[in-house]
Amino acid sequence: MELQGLHGQVVDALGRSLAAEELRAGQVLRLEDVQERYGVSRTVAREAVRVLESKRVVTSRPRVGLTVRPMSAWNLYDPQVIRWRLASPARDVQLRELAELRAAVEPAAAALAAELATPAERRELLAHALTMADAARDGDRPAFVAADTAFHRALLTASGNGMFAQLAEATEELLVARRDLLLLPEQPETAAVRRHLDVAEAVAAGRAAEAAQAVASIVRAARDEVERLLACALVPSTSTSSKESS
Repeated sequence: MELQGLHGQVVDALGRSLAAEELRAGQVLRLEDVQERYGVSRTVAREAVRVLESKRVVTSRPRVGLTVRPMSAWNLYDPQVIRWRLASPARDVQLRELAELRAAVEPAAAALAAELATPAERRELLAHALTMADAARDGDRPAFVAADTAFHRALLTASGNGMFAQLAEATEELLVARRDLLLLPEQPETAAVRRHLDVAEAVAAGRAAEAAQAVASIVRAARDEVERLLACALVPSTSTSSKESS
């Protein structure tokens, strides 16, 4: 859920600073520092801190103040945390981690969906793939991305695995980020549409191995495209990943 109002603005601004390591792990802030930094009341600052604590970004202790936690301790699946990291100089690390998450989860989800999805879920998946095809034909990138995110959410849900389903928001952030960071082709690709149709058709027919293979090809193609564009320096970044995508 997006936070509204002044305290939501403070949460977002402070979170972006933390993700950019303008405030580093172990650094201590007082509530008064937050008030002064953002020109807000103590009540607003306190509410913002509570939200950051819920995301495991900071800890608050009496007579100590707010201590910034290491990023490894944050709730890295939180969509807002993902957006903060994507807005930081280390965005390439976040992009690769999200791509690796998809590569690990979505093929397994597709295989489960082929075995367990309800008839309605199978129809929904195909409908999203056909909407992608229409958007690609019309050159409508916003509609294409919307249908793409809906497709992958439906796939994760159709797996019947509640934990997979709750990863949908995290994977959607990657799909939307590819658009916002100019990591998509100018025109939606016919090959991408065909791969999504292959998944939908395999799930509809109950062919688990084929569905998993088709999703793996989607994730691999998306990762390769992002890597190519990152290598061309279309996304400014001052950091590099410590891991190679596989």
